[in-house]
Amino acid sequence: MTEKHSEHDRSVPPPRQRPVVDGGFSTLSVHGGEARSKPLDAITDPIVCSSTYTFPDTQSVIDFIEQKQQREEYGRYGNPNERVVERKLAALEGGQEAIVFSSGMAAIVGLLMAKLNAGDEIVFFDQCYHRSREFCFKHLSRFGVVTHQVPTGDFAAMEAAITPRTRLLVSESPTNPQLTCIDLEQFVALGKAYEVETLIDATLATPYNLRPLDFGVDYVLHSATKYLGGHNDLLAGCIIGSSENLQDIRNLRGVMGGINSPHNLYLLQRGLKTFELRMERHNQNGLAVAQFLEQHPRVEKVYYPGLPSHPTHEIAKRTMRGFGGLITFLVKDADWRETADIVDRVQLARIGPSLGGVETLIEQPLVMSYYTCTPEERQRFGIPDNMIRLACGIENTEDLIADLRQALDG
Repeated sequence: MTEKHSEHDRSVPPPRQRPVVDGGFSTLSVHGGEARSKPLDAITDPIVCSSTYTFPDTQSVIDFIEQKQQREEYGRYGNPNERVVERKLAALEGGQEAIVFSSGMAAIVGLLMAKLNAGDEIVFFDQCYHRSREFCFKHLSRFGVVTHQVPTGDFAAMEAAITPRTRLLVSESPTNPQLTCIDLEQFVALGKAYEVETLIDATLATPYNLRPLDFGVDYVLHSATKYLGGHNDLLAGCIIGSSENLQDIRNLRGVMGGINSPHNLYLLQRGLKTFELRMERHNQNGLAVAQFLEQHPRVEKVYYPGLPSHPTHEIAKRTMRGFGGLITFLVKDADWRETADIVDRVQLARIGPSLGGVETLIEQPLVMSYYTCTPEERQRFGIPDNMIRLACGIENTEDLIADLRQALDG
């Protein structure tokens, strides 16, 4: 879908020299991707609010193009704040390079538009973010790209759906909202056997709990709006992988303009500095609340990969450091209105979409994301009327449990 770019395409500035940082995960979160000495001797990177960058003379422009000099030209192609955040994200994920987009959806759209042409096919596991599904079936199809959906975790069905035109295998891990974890070794092996690239949306896992690139996955997607930003105050997305694989995606982003603002990038960089500390509390809260819910008499079922009762618990235990703060559960013998009443009785958690912020959020998927769907569609997508999704923040664990107890007992 994208035309070839010339070797002098200015939308692709050369990679910056990466500062070398050794140490643990939190050390990388604080220092990864950042220069030791910064402008004006500041300890934080300044926010560079410039849409354009000037040259002293014409020869400087020619040198920039021909020599691929390491500098900025125009804000749609890059920004100093963006470069730092991209290096930090790549370091945390263990990838060569990262590309930051204006949102998680902009990131997956950018990847799919860069990598697919008319007649190509992709295969999705069917437990996925509903907007990703919508983009593929409603919009990519207009350009002649065919999307196949198969049951999540069914690798025989995924293999059967692969044709000579298949270009990409796609899955979340864990999935949203059922929190199914994917056997990444099997996922990668299938892609390699048929020479098809692989994409994992690891938004719910984060690089702290899961690093798909270590298993051989080609592309990792994050909605950085969630755990990476961590404070419910920004929108961002990113794709991480090898520099070679990301070249076309960066080219197209420069054309389409799905970039982020310098201030948002500053907020993302600041949020990442406390990333490990926040994830430790998210993991702690998620597991404790899931264990509480599983024992409560009003709860029919809990979806949380850290529980032995979850169908993919063994995969999660083998591949993940922790299990995150997102929990989905079903209210026993409740219709949609009775389920909504429980959501409305919660006092500490706020009703809203999204996840991964410091504040706990709660929602009823039927209402928040699938209200306009038919009952048959909701059944096909695995969204029953009595489902609640809870995104634990970093509040004290006992307070979250007490709030849920009073709402369920109400």
